[in-house]
Amino acid sequence: MLTAMLLSMALANENAQPTQGLGANSPTSVVRQPFVPAKWKLVWADEFDKGTQPDPRFWGYEEGYLRNGEAQFYTKARKENARIENGKLVIEARKDNWNDHKITSASVTTQGKRPFLYGRIEVRAKLPTGRGTWPAIWTLGENITSVDWPKCGEIDIMENVGFNPKSVHANVHMGAYNHMIGTGKGSKIESETVSTSFHTYAVEWWPDRMEFFFDDTRYFSFAKEKDDDAVWPFHRPQYLILNLAIGGAWGGAMGIDETLFPHRFEIDYVRYYEPKK
Repeated sequence: MLTAMLLSMALANENAQPTQGLGANSPTSVVRQPFVPAKWKLVWADEFDKGTQPDPRFWGYEEGYLRNGEAQFYTKARKENARIENGKLVIEARKDNWNDHKITSASVTTQGKRPFLYGRIEVRAKLPTGRGTWPAIWTLGENITSVDWPKCGEIDIMENVGFNPKSVHANVHMGAYNHMIGTGKGSKIESETVSTSFHTYAVEWWPDRMEFFFDDTRYFSFAKEKDDDAVWPFHRPQYLILNLAIGGAWGGAMGIDETLFPHRFEIDYVRYYEPKK
């Protein structure tokens, strides 16, 4: 997401189908692989069932116009853009001309508050849709301030763009593999219901590989090649970002339909597991 340019998970219900990766050549065996709770220990979660704002113990905010030429201004602790509502985190993009900013939205992050290293990061969410939307669930290396992107590593657990609403993308970025130099690694899967139903988006992150899931379907895997930060910076902690961008290099590739605001990105929970020993 930072610079991205680009079952029986009720297969009978979802009709989810794997498709070729976005700007990448990353063949992956697509298999049904249900989550088995008995193999994992829940070590942290936010169920978004308390208060009216994201819990400041876990979440901070990005603020301003940040990247990718996106149209939204990210606000800080503004309930119109990020709030707890009916047991869910709602990130809302609005065309409201707040403080002379035509479009506002929110990006919440665990940077400096809740790091992650290995384990399963799982988010259940319902996505917005409409030309111009670009919701994402992703991580960046905690060391980004010292090594910058893409050396810090980026894990895109979920990206979706409103002009192609059925496609759910997973990607990874690092020094040797990123779309800026034409070596991106990723894949995508198709579903008819990402904007009408809640689905589970997850990564299982191991010392030697990552596996990405849409509900009970594993649709992308990325394996460590060797001990080299250029191809595997993922031996260091990352922080989580949940955001709703509007427009930008990828989200705005087909323009923005300004008649569709507001847009809601609804997150039921975030859960982090470690494998049981």
